[in-house]
Amino acid sequence: MKPVILVTRKLPEAVEERLQRDYEPILNPTDTLYSSDDIIRMAETVDAILPCHTEKFTAEVIERLPDQVKAIANFSVGYDHVDCEAARKRGLIVTNTPDVLSDATAELTIMLMLGAARRASEGERLVRSRQWKDWSPSFMVGRQVTGKRLGIIGFGRVGQVVAKRARGFEMSIHYHNRKRVEPDLEKGAIYYDTIEALLPHCDVLALHCVASPQTDKLLNRDRIALLPDGAIVVNASRGSVIDDAALIDALQSGKLYAAGLDVFNNEPDINPVYRELDNVFLMPHIGSATAETRDAMGFRALDNLDAIFAGKEPGDRVA
Repeated sequence: MKPVILVTRKLPEAVEERLQRDYEPILNPTDTLYSSDDIIRMAETVDAILPCHTEKFTAEVIERLPDQVKAIANFSVGYDHVDCEAARKRGLIVTNTPDVLSDATAELTIMLMLGAARRASEGERLVRSRQWKDWSPSFMVGRQVTGKRLGIIGFGRVGQVVAKRARGFEMSIHYHNRKRVEPDLEKGAIYYDTIEALLPHCDVLALHCVASPQTDKLLNRDRIALLPDGAIVVNASRGSVIDDAALIDALQSGKLYAAGLDVFNNEPDINPVYRELDNVFLMPHIGSATAETRDAMGFRALDNLDAIFAGKEPGDRVA
């Protein structure tokens, strides 16, 4: 008898084909966003759940899951949507999909940086609305990133790839991480042991830290004040690491030149002021949205499930 897997969102075709070959999946062909009650009800006959970050597994939800559910194999690298402590207490295995989305997220980060620096949102709207009339030396003048200082908070897999790509723009790399990485991974990047020490050295600041109680509203008013005037902020990690009110005030006042954001608090019902600001380049949480990466994420989640049901330790266990 094949294990039954509840798949909460529509996954890439190749991933669903492998699910149907190796398991008895309950698929979601209409890509409906299930409520917690829906998931608990549908999980009555399943052995594991394969969710995305859109489903919230709070302590209360985990407590209500049927006893036969063995694992939550996330289709995401982030797992802040799962109460891992509650999962550990009831012996529920939780996995994620690291590594495979580093390149895609780094590419998106570079796009956010360039889009913010070169006023891409404004320019695109001008062309589409036919308001672009002529050329002049003062028209749509933005900022150049070549040779500037890039600060990275969170120098893990994604942060290191961002640094590698940014070196192509001759940017100097400065970073803060929970601990300093080895010299062969730093590749000349300059380490700061506190965020406050890093911020004055950032012409562009890229956030790549995990979402946790410790990083909630990490970028607040006091820390924004430490950035150089006219700096650019880029976020492709989680919306919760930014204090929206503080960032918006800094963008409106001119303290910050621009921001490039792929993630937000309370997605997709984001702070409406962001939509009104010309100096914000906005993307709809698509850091991992390439065909290659989404396939790889699904296969990684299935590798974890394969290990679990073979009685082995999954490679990407987080709880």
